[in-house]
Amino acid sequence: MHGSTLARLRAATWPAHQRLEKRLAVRDRFCEAAAYRAHLEQMWGFCAGLEKNLGSCGLGGALGDYASRHKLPLLERDLIALGLEPEALAWLPVCGALPDCSDVAAALGCLYVIEGSTLGGQTLAPLVQRHLGLDAERGAAFLAGYGENTLAMWRAFGSALDAWCGEAPRQATAVAAGIATFEALESWLCGPST
Repeated sequence: MHGSTLARLRAATWPAHQRLEKRLAVRDRFCEAAAYRAHLEQMWGFCAGLEKNLGSCGLGGALGDYASRHKLPLLERDLIALGLEPEALAWLPVCGALPDCSDVAAALGCLYVIEGSTLGGQTLAPLVQRHLGLDAERGAAFLAGYGENTLAMWRAFGSALDAWCGEAPRQATAVAAGIATFEALESWLCGPST
């Protein structure tokens, strides 16, 4: 065992995570209705591509509750609540520039970023409620994540990650995929860095 994979991922992805947070312009994205909807459309496009890739790597064997962690249903519910016609979902752009997640360790590294965004959503949900009047029932289900179960779901993910990636080669694969996922998400949401 070479230390917690979750701890290694957190440390290794911290610079990319911080860069993304700085570039996101949270006040602009989450305090104005059109910008918030545009952000959710972008997140839908990223998750649509990523969840398709994750679905083909056998992730369920390492993370038994993976099916309950899909973000697309929450994003679709939010977008429809915000006025997007259901048939228009098929026309939203889907991110194609995604990291390789064909192996379970890499898939867990990619998922670390998305599961981590669920934790981050807990701090953004009150902002959206205060400025836009949206909540988990109407327009902010994605930010609400797993609601009161968010911390328990995060811990369960960390346990699965540590169990699968206990050996150094798997840890390295997960870490590389986590960094690549942050970089792909930053590029998708904010454009290339200058």
